[in-house]
Amino acid sequence: MITGGRGDAGLATGAFADRCAQAGYAQFSIYYRLAPETKLPAIVEDMQDALAWIRTEGPRRWHIDPARLAVIGRSAGGYLALMAGLRVEPRPRALVSFFGYGDITGAWYSQPDAFYRQAPLVTRAETLAAVGMTRISELPPGHARRTFYLYCRQQGLWPREVMGLDPTAHPRAFDPYCPIRNVDARYPPTLLLHGDADTDVPYQQSVDMAGALRRHGTPHQLVTIPGGPHGFDRQVTAADLASSAPTPAAQSFHTVLAFLTRWVGRSSDP
Repeated sequence: MITGGRGDAGLATGAFADRCAQAGYAQFSIYYRLAPETKLPAIVEDMQDALAWIRTEGPRRWHIDPARLAVIGRSAGGYLALMAGLRVEPRPRALVSFFGYGDITGAWYSQPDAFYRQAPLVTRAETLAAVGMTRISELPPGHARRTFYLYCRQQGLWPREVMGLDPTAHPRAFDPYCPIRNVDARYPPTLLLHGDADTDVPYQQSVDMAGALRRHGTPHQLVTIPGGPHGFDRQVTAADLASSAPTPAAQSFHTVLAFLTRWVGRSSDP
């Protein structure tokens, strides 16, 4: 399970993790060095290194089957999960993206964002004070780093900051880092989950990714959470999962487990 862009544990804790454990799945939390101190190529390498370590050390330490690997992520972690479908060999058995994205150069990321510009505008000086030279993968409580993200979204600078290149001047440099442009016949079965009221990562990102998967004949499913915000997974409790009438967000967790059972198998399967 790959963390979001703030380095929080997300899906690796709470009701979803508990339900996965009950189903017999071994779980690993993958952290990666955060932007802007670390640029995207190195971040993707962190993901690759982590999955290689799991496949190498997992069988010896925890008796897991390295061939039956699924990669799950939320937000920026969802993006990295989709990148795993391109950059990890052997390919994972399945991918699950919670409100992730397949295009890092789209207008939603490379142009000033109307939603974020509703907040007081952040200055460049405030932004620089919120980040530093030290490479980190987790944020201490109360860290002001969100100021940096807010500034980038207000100004449409996130692709430039995360890659160190201007996408307008160097568009081809971004192509290898856009999953939507690199789906092939070997791309793993993919589950996309997204709220249609997401104000951070547009719902359309998952719709477009589903379209790319469909064009290449890749098994996939798009789950839409009506009115779901960014981070809808945080709303789900153990009681929601046990309910006979689960909310759409809770039902999405059941969908994930059914998807994993289909493509990865249960712990008792050979």
